Formats: sequence, structure tokens, C-alpha cells
Amino acid sequence: MPAISATAPGKLILFGEHAVVHNRPAIAIPFNGVHAKAAVFATPIAPTGRVRIEAQAIGLDQTLDQLAPDHPFAIAIHGVMKTLGITWLPACHIRITSTIPIAAGMGSSAAVSIALSRALAAFLGHPLEDSAVNTIAFQVEQQLHGTPSGVDNTVISFNRPVYFVRSQPIEFLKIREPLDLLVADSGIAAATGPMVAGVSQRFNADPDTYGAYFDQIANLVRQARMDLESGAGNDLGPLMTQNHRLLQKIAVSTPELDRLVETALAAGALGAKLTGGGGGGNIIALAANHQIEKVVTALLAAGARRTWLLNLPRHEEAVS
Repeated sequence: MPAISATAPGKLILFGEHAVVHNRPAIAIPFNGVHAKAAVFATPIAPTGRVRIEAQAIGLDQTLDQLAPDHPFAIAIHGVMKTLGITWLPACHIRITSTIPIAAGMGSSAAVSIALSRALAAFLGHPLEDSAVNTIAFQVEQQLHGTPSGVDNTVISFNRPVYFVRSQPIEFLKIREPLDLLVADSGIAAATGPMVAGVSQRFNADPDTYGAYFDQIANLVRQARMDLESGAGNDLGPLMTQNHRLLQKIAVSTPELDRLVETALAAGALGAKLTGGGGGGNIIALAANHQIEKVVTALLAAGARRTWLLNLPRHEEAVS
């Protein structure tokens, strides 16, 4: 029997990170320049129920019964089993690979959970709906990050740009005109969970100030949505830069991220901001086509480890 495999893209927050954890809106987009992949191979000569899981990137090669119950892979696998109403698995070998940088704000953990859930369900002959995959991935995110917003698993599960408000129905964005965005990797890893927890602690200590910052971010998100849906995508630049300034105020940027943002702006980008939890990871910039090469060259000279060009395609239909 050939391997059954599934992939899942990365994700980027275009606007609204951190504020989204506190019930303000965010805009997130899938990033197909990187992806996670899970492949499931039948191993008929192995004992029934023996599930071997291999993920070389993190040095893991164990069977399911060797994993702690709260291990992300175990949560995803048991989530699939529960969703399908099964209590045992045929012997198989699951191999997980990923080109998504870890701890870089690109949704690595959610993408791996989603690819794993999809591949295993398909291997079992019962592919899951996007909504079911999303639920399983959110359970993994809760284990990993404590109080995640849910935006990572949502945008990756559905592979669509989303306007996301915690605990509200998902809204898929209509993108009137395609956009070209640049992503630059600072090369600094930063786990999302501690960054989210730190902002929450500072919010609890000073709710008026931080609440005002979150409200200002929310206003930028709403304006960005109107621009995207009206075809005025090039107007996003100043909004992105304003969002970055507010992320600086809530203390999630770093000198390295700030340097890349300022470099992009000085090289002609229309706007730039960090994307994700902060503390490291990536920035995202909007530049006119004739400026892209110049901005890329400047970012690499300023210390960016690598860059990607992300095309956000037109989405004619907005589904909610």
C-alpha cells in the first residue's frame, strides 16, 4: 500500500497579533512558501496498534505508546481517533517533515498537527472536514501555548485569508486584488507561548493602557479589511507600520526586528511590521513591484537570514 500523505501551509499574521488574544480582530493569511508534511505508511508485519512516529527535525523516533499523553503528536492522533469513533489503529509508520521555521511566528505547530491529522484520517479511509481538523489542531495549540487565540489553526486548516475574532464565527476575506508581500527572517527563534503570557501579564497589571493599545490595533485591522475588500491593498502600508509601532509599545518587538522594519522602509517599502508573537521570527513588508529587489537586497545586508516573496492571490468569494 502506498503512503498516504498530506501537507499544510504556514501562516502569517498580517494585522492584529497579541490584540487577538484579547478578543480584538486579526487578519491572518496562509503562507504556502513553507509547509509541513505528514506521510503514513502501512506496516502490516508489525503488531496491530503499533504506531511509529518519526520526526527527524526534532530528533523524535518513538511509538505512540511511548509518547506522553500530552505530547502534541499524541493529542493529534488521539483527536483523530476520537473524531472517527475508533479505539485502535492499524500498524503504521508516520513520518513528519517541515520546511516551516520553528518558533518564528509561522504556525509551525499548527501546520504539523493539521498535516498529521489529515494524513492519518485519510490513511484510515475517513478524510476529515476542515472544521474537524481545525478543532483537533486547536486542542494541540492549547497544550503548547496555554491560551492561544485559535487564529493559527484556523487560517491553516482552511487555507484561506481570515478575519478572525476569538469565539466568533470564522469570516473568510474577499481579497479584491492580489498583493505581493515580502517576508524576512531575523534568524532569532522565539516561542509564542511566553510572548503571549508576557503581554497578558502586562495587560493585567495595566489594563487601561494595554486595552487602549489593543483598541488602536483593532481599528487598524478593520481599516485593513476594508482596503483588502475594496481593492485598495496598496493603502495597507502605513497601517502595517502603525501596527508595528503599537507592537513596540506592548514590548514584543526586538532591536533586530526593528532594524529590519526600518531597513525595509528606508529601502522603499510602503509599510512593514513584525509578524507573529515577536521576540524574534519574521517581519512582513509591502513593496511596489519595482522596489522589491531593492528591499530584498537591503534586508539581507541588514542581517535577514533569508527572504520570501509571498503572493496573496485574489479571492472573489468571501464565505462566512
